[in-house]
Amino acid sequence: MTAQAAATAAARPSSTWTGWGQWLALATMTIDHLTRYVLPVSWELDWAGSSIGRIAFPLFAAMVAWHGLFNTRNPLRYARRILVIGLVAQWPYMMMPRASDAFLLNVCFTLAAGLAWGAWLRGLLARHHRGDLEVPWLVLAIVVSLAVWQLLGGWVEYGHRGLLLIPLLMLALHRLHQAGDALTERLAAVAFTVPVLIVAGLMNSSDMAKSFTVATCLAVLWLAAGAHRLTPEVPNAMPRRLWLTWYPGHFALIALWLWLSGTIG
Repeated sequence: MTAQAAATAAARPSSTWTGWGQWLALATMTIDHLTRYVLPVSWELDWAGSSIGRIAFPLFAAMVAWHGLFNTRNPLRYARRILVIGLVAQWPYMMMPRASDAFLLNVCFTLAAGLAWGAWLRGLLARHHRGDLEVPWLVLAIVVSLAVWQLLGGWVEYGHRGLLLIPLLMLALHRLHQAGDALTERLAAVAFTVPVLIVAGLMNSSDMAKSFTVATCLAVLWLAAGAHRLTPEVPNAMPRRLWLTWYPGHFALIALWLWLSGTIG
């Protein structure tokens, strides 16, 4: 390893926490979907979806933002992989019973679009910092991207706020990790966490759901601020195939169960 490569690796935060995050994200997502689509209403387990289930999306968003920032050289290729999972999952996802019949793209589209948007914005800001992009063109590009965000937000799960969360997380995680010991740097980094927490708080209707979503984002921000060094390795790493297939696979199993039970035709 060259000296430059070693310095780059040292500058990267440890990602061992994501090994734990993967298990937690799949578990909380599955609990949410089981209580919403499979378990009888008479069991009165809605509280689980409104509490434990609200951990899943911000945790997935945080891991996508983290990997997009620190663990991949090509965030757009990473976004395309997420998009492929979303395409496979879309058909069983559309079979889930909902209050509205409006067409909606599953959460993988939200994650992929949010990551692509965040990576694109970072590239724009880097070009501007180098002097390759003048302010009027930077402003125009951001305005156009906001117009696309406005159009796309009505078509994806978690909507406009879900799309916005990942770019905001990328910005906050980067600033927290890069902040030095100076008080002004620390305060500036903390200021970038405020939009993340505001958007997280606006994503749900109930106070309980809001608290779990905000708490999840706070935990990840704390990791970026230095707590990532304290995270031990997960004893049993999640198999890659399980990680890639669980989302479409568990929707397919739920759809089969609903069809066999006569809930869907």
